[in-house]
Amino acid sequence: MGYNKEAEKQATKSEVTVVMVPFPAQGHLNQLLHLSRLVASYNIQVHYVTTAIHCRQAKLRVQGWDSRATSLVKFHEFPVPDFDSPPANPHLAFQFPSHLVPSFFSALHLRKQVAELLSALSTTSRRVVVIYDFLIPYVGQDVALLPNGEAYCFHPLSAFRTFCETLGESCFEFINDQVVKQLPCVATTLSSEAMEFFYKQQEDLIRYSSGALYNTCKAIEAPFLDALAKVNDKQWAIGPFNPVEICKAKDPSYVRHKCLEWLDKQVCDSVIFVSFGTTTSLTDKQVESLAIGLENSGQKFIWVLRDADKADIFLDDVRTYKLPIQYEERLELNGQGIIVRDWAPQLEILAHASTGGFMSHCGWNSCLESITMGVPIATWPMHSDQPHNALLVTEVLKIGVVVKDWALRDKLTEWLTIENAVRQLMASQEGEEIRKRTVELSMTVKKSVAEGGDTRAEIDNFVAHIRR
Repeated sequence: MGYNKEAEKQATKSEVTVVMVPFPAQGHLNQLLHLSRLVASYNIQVHYVTTAIHCRQAKLRVQGWDSRATSLVKFHEFPVPDFDSPPANPHLAFQFPSHLVPSFFSALHLRKQVAELLSALSTTSRRVVVIYDFLIPYVGQDVALLPNGEAYCFHPLSAFRTFCETLGESCFEFINDQVVKQLPCVATTLSSEAMEFFYKQQEDLIRYSSGALYNTCKAIEAPFLDALAKVNDKQWAIGPFNPVEICKAKDPSYVRHKCLEWLDKQVCDSVIFVSFGTTTSLTDKQVESLAIGLENSGQKFIWVLRDADKADIFLDDVRTYKLPIQYEERLELNGQGIIVRDWAPQLEILAHASTGGFMSHCGWNSCLESITMGVPIATWPMHSDQPHNALLVTEVLKIGVVVKDWALRDKLTEWLTIENAVRQLMASQEGEEIRKRTVELSMTVKKSVAEGGDTRAEIDNFVAHIRR
């Protein structure tokens, strides 16, 4: 469908209208949808624009909010040309989701449709504000042609990752030698000509930006935000966007996942949640090693065992992983754990009192959700910003342990390494100290987003700025 004419009529000359342009990957779609709800809570009309498939995906998977809280968010499901996307290949030495690249490029076809929407909104709004993902400025750049338009670059990464990208080797003066020694080269985390294209696009079109937004806060990343402010003083750290309290009881659409009933029966902080996000496919050999390591650790666990997303998540043909013989039967008999093969309610699992650890790929969404819920992380980065996030978690914030060392990314992670990491986090004095630090950081972050907190002040300042 085209732009929403009814939504256009609802905008008034005395108000600001915001248009969100996300990059078409789950971790990016999710963050700008959360931000849409946040901005809309200030009684501002928000338009969320992406491809039809990705709009459906974002709405289907959003967690933690009352589904009725979207009355001021208008969704635009724009059509784009059909694209072919190969299945994920778990045997690649590097785990970047190359199979999703065709869908990334499909979103570039949105420029004309978004330009038409912006032009229409500019006639009925005092100001049109475009908030675009830093990887896709191309789509929203026509805001520069509007007499009452302005654009803001949204960074869906940790400030630490952006800090390392922006400052290059000069960032070394801000971090200690132990972190410098382990700092991943940004180029090795992408390893894709396609992503080089999107990064170059960011550099070419940065002139359209009136400022930068970050899904983080000073409670988590003050030194890196301060350093970035010296490069661009027009920035707002307004995260984390994910809810710090889960809304479920009053939401008529809420259906409790079966794994939460299992969690209800477990002891406080006794379960490790294992999930590697939506873009990673593991080999059968790695899955076997992970299965043995988890079982041998003796710790209770919930393991989300899903293949990487396809470009169209609504297709039914999904690879099913094979586990060791009688594995799930043993887990059920011993009450040690459960395997989840469908979409899992990650926020609710992390918020549950029985969850005491999170083995994660360290996508920024997952890191923020774990931090806000006070759950320490066992790090297993796969690609992109994840190696930097893992280093932030383990060496800077000191709220996690290493499972997979980025330097060994092309090697099989043996079951004994996995077993030891799980025990270190879940059943050692060191793990208890890490958990205590994580809970303390969680409390600080929650105070920051509450009334009178630093993050709430940043959000208020940004909203006042675009309403000026």
